[in-house]
Amino acid sequence: MAGLDEDYAAAGFARRLGWGRRPALVLIDPVVAYTQPGSHLYVQTGPAAVGAMAALLDAARGAGLPVAFTTVRYADDSCAEAPLFAAKVPALKAFADGNPLGAFPAELTPRPGENVIVKHYASAYAGTSLAAWLAANSVDTVVLGGFSTSGCVRASGVDTLQHGFRPMVVREACADRDPGPHEANLFDLDAKYADVVSLTEAVRKLSEAG
Repeated sequence: MAGLDEDYAAAGFARRLGWGRRPALVLIDPVVAYTQPGSHLYVQTGPAAVGAMAALLDAARGAGLPVAFTTVRYADDSCAEAPLFAAKVPALKAFADGNPLGAFPAELTPRPGENVIVKHYASAYAGTSLAAWLAANSVDTVVLGGFSTSGCVRASGVDTLQHGFRPMVVREACADRDPGPHEANLFDLDAKYADVVSLTEAVRKLSEAG
């Protein structure tokens, strides 16, 4: 009996989109809430993902490529901008304006001129200007890392494809609170919506694109 990979490949899944000519780096919610022990959103492998994201960021900056960060932010802990999302996930209160859990870690602090997208939902595209910004910068390929794999990374990867860009999800630069959802969502993204690539490949491609 064929294994899972072979079964999907035989059915026509997991084809490669490949890299385009003009990549941008988009880091999804790379904030302290996912790396701070005691946070309801804490991810044990978060620090390793932050290190991988920092490597991507160095490569993109060195090549002079467009860089964007997303963050979830609400006016207060009522999360009134996204009431149903907050009702489903009360831990979103960590993203009330002024909460230190919503801050970027030192190694992933945006520089002046780098785009910071404030969002209220999982996808980086929902109610934001991200797609227009990518188009204005002539981007055809979006390199993605961030938190969490099964949530905002997955939603943003799917919407990247649906907005006409090539999604490259960097395996080592994503993390989730449990290995099961992490691996399952990387598998599904790679099968249907994105190319899941290694950190080594992504750093090389970003460096070469400058």
